[in-house]
Amino acid sequence: MASATAIAKPEPAGEKPERRWRLPGSRLGRLIIALNLLGLAILIGGALVLNELRRGLITAEIDSLTREGRFIANIIVQAAASGDPEPALDAERARETLQLLFFQGSQRERARVFDDQGALIADSYVLNDRIEQRPLPPIAKPGQFSLHWNPFNSGGQQKTAEDARAALDAEIQDAMKGQTVARLRPVENGGRVVSVSIPIQNVQAVLGVLTLESGDVDQIVANQRRALLPFILIAILVSLLSSYLLSRLVAQPVLRLARAADRVTAQRARAISLPDIAKRDDELGDLTRSLEAMTTALSERMDAIEGFAADVAHEIRNPLTSIRSAVETLDLISDVEARLRLTNILKQDVGRLDRLITDISNASRLDAELSREAPRPLDFGKLLAELAELYAQAAKPGEPPVRFTPPEGAPIMIRVRETPLSQVFRNLIDNARSFSTLSTAPDPEVRLSLRRAGRQAVAMVEDDGPGLPAENLETVFQRFYTARPKGAAFGGHSGLGLSIARQIVEAHGGRIHAENRIGADGRVVGARFVISLPDIGA
Repeated sequence: MASATAIAKPEPAGEKPERRWRLPGSRLGRLIIALNLLGLAILIGGALVLNELRRGLITAEIDSLTREGRFIANIIVQAAASGDPEPALDAERARETLQLLFFQGSQRERARVFDDQGALIADSYVLNDRIEQRPLPPIAKPGQFSLHWNPFNSGGQQKTAEDARAALDAEIQDAMKGQTVARLRPVENGGRVVSVSIPIQNVQAVLGVLTLESGDVDQIVANQRRALLPFILIAILVSLLSSYLLSRLVAQPVLRLARAADRVTAQRARAISLPDIAKRDDELGDLTRSLEAMTTALSERMDAIEGFAADVAHEIRNPLTSIRSAVETLDLISDVEARLRLTNILKQDVGRLDRLITDISNASRLDAELSREAPRPLDFGKLLAELAELYAQAAKPGEPPVRFTPPEGAPIMIRVRETPLSQVFRNLIDNARSFSTLSTAPDPEVRLSLRRAGRQAVAMVEDDGPGLPAENLETVFQRFYTARPKGAAFGGHSGLGLSIARQIVEAHGGRIHAENRIGADGRVVGARFVISLPDIGA
């Protein structure tokens, strides 16, 4: 068999079998898919983790700027708001307050104060003598055309500055409505900042807007990219490992199978034998077991052919030797009766040789005939009834009749090849009729019967002959074996009929055996051949 048969264990009553979800397809296919997806899953997982980390860092930065901005806005209101009942923001005091709070303050933050019209009042960069730093373009080599300093290519930088100013104006206008605004905003140098704009309010009146910026976004992105490198390296390592495993688990075993098949083709081996691969519980294990079973069957078939050829040579040599002796003696004998006896011997040997060659030819074509015809459902009782009717019509005076006893109940259906199975029963009937002629019973006959036994259809062929020796009930199915009782004509059987019958029955998944019929007095009163075939109607 190509693979081991799994024996299902019965589930306890009331319990449902556990169903495990798994990828569709074969075991080896699932392994390949899993290994290929593993590296991709690591990259995707790493990107998702870092994206969440980046989002958390930005959220934390916004929260920090919001708390800091509200504190500064409250101080500016207390220090720079004046006027009653309509308060206004004193620009000079606002600048002094911001300078006091941000004197040599954080180098990564920038604070700006705008009045209620959106005009800039104070900037921490200006108050602390800081300037915006922008990276200079690379120095162009002599003769190299540089786009950075090309006056006709300044539209991109100008558009970036305009977008940054527009984003800042929109943020300030939103904060003028009395709501704290937090967002990622582009700046003039092409980067992005975390920006929080907080309205400076005296009770309900919005006197201005305080904007705090943190320029760590680009640094966060750069750190995120650096943090993704280990995941990329792990994914590459997993891909290399999966490639190595696929090579070890798939490519190398397939190559070993190919080389083993080449050895069989080159006749350096009779069969493929790779036990370490055959033990695997996947498609390659199934393939290896199938190839081992196939080559073993071919090896056994070759041994059988060699044995059959030796048996054929032995069986043909006997009549040929007899014929040669008779021919050599025939010229030396002048007596008419002696020459007649030798002539009869020659005729018998020629007939025996012809029968032997015919049976050998039938046996050698049996495999081809079995593969040529496909099995199909067949009424077993109808087949046996037709055979009995055929023998009844062709019966000659003095030959034992063939009688069939049909089964009771519904027809017994089997799935077989009709022509080879008919040959089995013709061989058995002919064998039974030939031995029934030696019977001492007053009216010998051959009986066919059919019955259902569980999931098996059991047919029997019985005769009234002298039976079979007890020690030969199994050997009668061997090739070229003939059990000739006393009084039987020599050379009347080739010894292949029962061997062919067993081969055909076993090819249909059935069994055949022989037994003796015992009478009431304990003596053998005939032989019985029993054939069991699967009943597809049971």
